[in-house]
Amino acid sequence: MTSTHRAATESEFTPRPGRWIALAVLVLAVLLVAVDATVLGLATPFLSEDLKPTGTQLLWIGDIYSFVIAGLLVTMGSLGDRIGRKKLLLTGAVAFGGVSVLNAYATSPEMMIVARALLGVAGATLMPSTLALIRNIFHDPKERSLAIGIWGAMASAGTAVGPVVGGFLLEHFWWGSVFLINLPVMALLVLVGIKTLPESKNPAPGPWDPASVLLSLVGIVGIVYAVKELAAHGPSPHVVVVGLLGAGGLYWFVRRQLTLPAPLLDMRLFHHRGFSGAVLADLLTILGLSGLVFFLSQYLQLVQGRSPLEAGLAELPAAVGAVTAGLIAGTTARRFSVRSVVAGGLGAIGVALAVVTGISQSTGYPLLGAVLLVVGVGAGFSFTVTADVILSSVPTEQAGSASAVSETAYELGAALGIAVLGSIVTGVYRDFPTPAGVPAAASSAAHESLGGAVEAAARLHDASGAALVAAAQDAFVDGLRLAAGVGAAVLLATSAAAWFLLRGQKLEDGVEH
Repeated sequence: MTSTHRAATESEFTPRPGRWIALAVLVLAVLLVAVDATVLGLATPFLSEDLKPTGTQLLWIGDIYSFVIAGLLVTMGSLGDRIGRKKLLLTGAVAFGGVSVLNAYATSPEMMIVARALLGVAGATLMPSTLALIRNIFHDPKERSLAIGIWGAMASAGTAVGPVVGGFLLEHFWWGSVFLINLPVMALLVLVGIKTLPESKNPAPGPWDPASVLLSLVGIVGIVYAVKELAAHGPSPHVVVVGLLGAGGLYWFVRRQLTLPAPLLDMRLFHHRGFSGAVLADLLTILGLSGLVFFLSQYLQLVQGRSPLEAGLAELPAAVGAVTAGLIAGTTARRFSVRSVVAGGLGAIGVALAVVTGISQSTGYPLLGAVLLVVGVGAGFSFTVTADVILSSVPTEQAGSASAVSETAYELGAALGIAVLGSIVTGVYRDFPTPAGVPAAASSAAHESLGGAVEAAARLHDASGAALVAAAQDAFVDGLRLAAGVGAAVLLATSAAAWFLLRGQKLEDGVEH
């Protein structure tokens, strides 16, 4: 080995100075994207009052962000591999800050929909870039496991902190403030990131393929949209057409990747059993979990009568559990095994969801807090280890593509979970009998949603209002219990699958060579 080559090799594997500061920058980006995904839900009533969107426009305002992120993750992961992950991350951060201003000062529903879509484009540049940069900053596998644990913990914390931050801001400022908090964070990210983040990319990426970009976008957005619409409104010709278009887009995307010399996404990654098992575990876990978390927020506010801020604080045990477990997940997986930590984490979530099948309107907080803590611990263990498996299963130059697959599984799981479990809750809820004396208009509004029932009951000044709310709350809790049962079954089945799919999988111990 020549002295030049030896020096290069030693330099490549010497711990990078400032790597923990660089991680702090990456964590800021993840935290912000996670907060932004949850904070809008609380702001919706205030936003509706100002912009007066139709029901359809309101759905698009809520959904378009996640649609665009899900559709573009694979594309952005591959783009980062080609042009440089640091460049893509910092460009996306500037765009995220700028578009946040457009969201805050939107003056019409149409402007808000466009602004949310653009925020999704910017958000899609951030997530795969952060995880791929961790793969390149931390060469020591044990340090990388800890870094991924911190990364995953902050993503989980952002989801839980979103309602708390949003609740505080909405109690003191106007609804646009939930978007303007992005600006100082993004400014800090860019200023520190320029100095501390190393550039990394695939040295031989091959040509960019616009057809693959279009097929992946059409495929993923088509599938997510069709599932959500099917859950919300039932089957219809246009939903079937969009679903088939999405399925066809994904089919041709996969076929095309297998024939290209430099594919947008290397499908051979899925030949690695550990990689496929980890991706599948992520998707099914989020599917079983997201619907419950989505409806538990409504349960805390509309059934148990908590304020948005109180509901956000009530969900914090999940974040505490996720952060704590994420930080020790890598060490635990090395001491025991990857499959025992992942399968054990998923099994714990499944058991916690099974406990939810026994809740009622008057269930005390100690039980709910314990359930949320167990869910957080289980998710912290499983997601951190699966992210580590996904990243360590691929060559460094494909880290962006692998990260994008991981994030896409997460987004698809969230969309499918809210849609599938949401359809169960909605189906049970809409069948509740209308109490005597309730006018037809109030009954119709009440059967649309629990929020609609509370609003309709407030306009009734006799005992029928209280009876309407009680009937609606009973039906909602019945639906929540059934959805939790389905979620528990999905998680326990995923736990069993992970035990077999991750057999023999290990996290690396020494520095890569």
